[in-house]
Amino acid sequence: MPQPIVAIVGRPNVGKSTLVNRIAQTSDAIVHEMRGVTRDRSYHHADWNGVEFMLVDTGGIEIATDDAFQASIRDQALRAAEEADAIIFLVDGRTGVLTDDEEVARILLRAEAPSFLAVNKMDNPARDDETWEYWQLGMGQPWPVSALHGHGTGDLLDAVVAALPAEASSQDETDDALNVAVIGRPNAGKSSLVNRLTDNDRSIVSPVAGTTRDAIDTLVDHDGRLYRIVDTAGLRRKSRIDESVEYYGFVRAMRAIDRADVALLVMDGTLGVTGEDQRVANYAAERGCALVVVLNKWDIVEGPEAKEKVRCDVEDELHYISYAQVVALSALTGKNAHRIWDAIDSAYANYAKTIPTSRLNAWLAEIREEGHTVTKGKAVLRIKYVTQTSACPPSFSFFCNRPDLVTDNYERFLENRLRRTFDLSGTPIRLRFKKKD
Repeated sequence: MPQPIVAIVGRPNVGKSTLVNRIAQTSDAIVHEMRGVTRDRSYHHADWNGVEFMLVDTGGIEIATDDAFQASIRDQALRAAEEADAIIFLVDGRTGVLTDDEEVARILLRAEAPSFLAVNKMDNPARDDETWEYWQLGMGQPWPVSALHGHGTGDLLDAVVAALPAEASSQDETDDALNVAVIGRPNAGKSSLVNRLTDNDRSIVSPVAGTTRDAIDTLVDHDGRLYRIVDTAGLRRKSRIDESVEYYGFVRAMRAIDRADVALLVMDGTLGVTGEDQRVANYAAERGCALVVVLNKWDIVEGPEAKEKVRCDVEDELHYISYAQVVALSALTGKNAHRIWDAIDSAYANYAKTIPTSRLNAWLAEIREEGHTVTKGKAVLRIKYVTQTSACPPSFSFFCNRPDLVTDNYERFLENRLRRTFDLSGTPIRLRFKKKD
C-alpha cells in the first residue's frame, strides 16, 4: 500500500465502526447495536490535515466466547494490527476496564506499531477526567473521544498522524486499478475465490451462509496490472433479508456492483442455476458492468453428464447474460482458477472498447443490403446511420426515420450482429434509437 495504515481494534460493540465512519467521513462501515456486526477487516480512505492514510475497521476481539466465528475474527483483527503503521485501541468509557480489554492491551503491547488508547462514548467533555482508570492498561495516555459526536477525535488524529512514517507516500496510486466485484448468493464460495485470487486469507471463509456482511476491497498486482478485488455479502431476495444488518450488507454489495468494471458471478456448480443466481445476475446486468460467470466447486460435480447439464442450465436460464464467459473452477483447490484473470481482462477490454463510426456504418450497410428491417403496414424502418456514443458499457445510437417501429426482436437481432462482428463478449451493450428525417 502506498498509504500508511491505521487499524482500529477493540472488543465488540465499543464503537469501532462508528469511529471509522467519523474519521473517514463516510457511512461505509456498518454500524448496528448488535454485537459482532463487523467480522472481516475492511479498508477505508481517510485524511487528516492533508495526510492521507488507510483506515482499517476490524471485528471485535473476545478472548473467551462460544461464537463460532470468533477465532477467525480475532485472527483478522490481529493481522490488521500486524500490518498497521499505527493502532487505535478503542475501549468503552461507560463500562470501565473489562477483562477482554486487558487481554487485547497485552497483545498490542507486543506490537511494533505505536498504539493509541481511545476511550469512546465520552460524549460530555466535562467527564474527560474520568479516564484515569484506563491508565492501568499500560497503553499510555488515554484519549477521551466521542465517535458519535466527534468530541476529542481531532486531538487523537493529531497524535496518530504525527506517529505515521514520514516516508509513506500520501499519493493514492490505485486510481488505475480495475474494479472487480465478486458477487453471488450466500455460501457460493465468493470469499474462497477472493482468497485464491489475492493469495491470502484476508476474508473469513465458513460453511455458514452469510458470513461476509461488508464489501471488502483487496488490491492485487497480477502480471503488472492492478486489480481491486471486492468481496461482497451474499445477495438474496429482499423479502428474505430478515436482519437489518444483512440488509445493510446487501446495500454495500449493490454499491460494489455499481462501481465495478467487471463482476464475477460465483455460482455453486453442485447446485446448478438457482432462482437467487438468476436474481443476482439480473442485478449485475441492470447496472451495466462486464460479467464473468464462475462455476465454483467444479471438482465435486460428478461426471461429464452432470457437468454438461449445469452448462446447459446456465445457457438456458441465464440467457439474458449469454454474453458472459463461463469459467468452471475450484476456488478451494485452485484448479483452473488462473483462467479467471484472462476472462476478467477480456471482459474489461470489450467493456471499454470503442468502434470507429466508419466501421459501424459499413456494418450497417451490409444489413441494409441484406434487407433486414421492420415494417408496419406501409411504414418501413430505415436506419440512416449509427455511431458509438460511449463506452463502459458500449452504447450505440441508431438514427432512423421511425424509432417507434423498432421491436424487441429487431433490437436483439442488431445486438447479436454487433456482438458477432465486433466481439463484444463479456459486456452488456446499450442500443438507442433516435429520430432522423
